[in-house]
Amino acid sequence: MTHQRQPEGLLLDAMGTLIGLRRSVGSTYAAFAAEHGVIVKAEAINAVFPKLFRAAPPLAFPGVEGEALLAAEQAWWIELIAACLKACGHNEPLPPALGPALFQHFATAEPWQVYADVAEHLQRWRAAGLKLAVVSNFDQRLQPLLEQLHLAALLDAVVVSSQVGAAKPDPRPFQHALQLLDLPAEAAWHIGDSPEDEAGARAAGVRCVLIERRQPAGTPSSTAA
Repeated sequence: MTHQRQPEGLLLDAMGTLIGLRRSVGSTYAAFAAEHGVIVKAEAINAVFPKLFRAAPPLAFPGVEGEALLAAEQAWWIELIAACLKACGHNEPLPPALGPALFQHFATAEPWQVYADVAEHLQRWRAAGLKLAVVSNFDQRLQPLLEQLHLAALLDAVVVSSQVGAAKPDPRPFQHALQLLDLPAEAAWHIGDSPEDEAGARAAGVRCVLIERRQPAGTPSSTAA
């Protein structure tokens, strides 16, 4: 029997693994849209969002930094929001303030929850000497969001696709996290919830463990705002 090496570090997905949405994407989008004069049903958004999210280009911007990166991240999400509303029958231009308002809302702790078992696990893993890094297909909002949710202090690194310039299932986010933790691939495991997690970890030579969380309606795994 081959002995399975115990990990020295864990690479953790964020959305759907450590944190999740309190309400469906559709309910939040519909509420904000109504405030800007756009009437759309939450159920309609929930029906189209997962497919449009999966079909969107990677949330990654190679070679883009600073203010240009922040602008690219927000533009990516606004384009997805506009596509959702169009798919639900809203053919007018997106109200100018709606996209930025939603982008900012999901940067706050209010729409998010930390899963009940997460803090205990992170504390136990740290006490055992494991190095911990988040690897997420997300943008620069994640670091301050994890701080607001009181998780950042339990982590050694946070890697987001938009800054690395590549998104899971590309192995580069995992490789970057391993560099930050100063670990070889065989010394780390990845915990995630999506096929992209499994494929990306495998490509990076990292063992992957998939978990399944209960999600609000219309929420694809590892999604965000």
